[in-house]
Amino acid sequence: MRIRLADYRNPADLEAVIAVTDAYAQDPMGGGRPLPEDVKDRLRRDLPAWPGAFSLLAESDTGEALGVANCFTGYGTFSGRPLVNIHDLAVVPEARGRGVGAALLAGVEAEARARGCGKITLEVRDDNPADRLYRRSGFTDGDCPMRFLTKPL
Repeated sequence: MRIRLADYRNPADLEAVIAVTDAYAQDPMGGGRPLPEDVKDRLRRDLPAWPGAFSLLAESDTGEALGVANCFTGYGTFSGRPLVNIHDLAVVPEARGRGVGAALLAGVEAEARARGCGKITLEVRDDNPADRLYRRSGFTDGDCPMRFLTKPL
């Protein structure tokens, strides 16, 4: 298995990012529904142009996409340094339990360090079994646990 930055300008890479993200969307932890075609079309258009967006792909030795970490850079005003938010961390069902998620998290950390970031954030459902992976990888609730609020528009 290898972890690498996806090249959004490469149609095969972009389609792999979308396919694994779609597989995650269909999982109960991702909402249980496939991504609508108009969303996939917007991802094809927007990801290559979105400032600070990057994805890491986990691939098998044969090039099959096993997982993805979709990330966005932001800025930490308390540290005065950039940060990386992992928006999606997804592993295709048939590759779970084989270290793909841990490898993706290590890849995100390496990329964040290379970008001079001071922090990596992610949001996780309380009932997500991947919470154990995140904690083994060094993620904590912080000094004061926080909630992620949302307001659909």
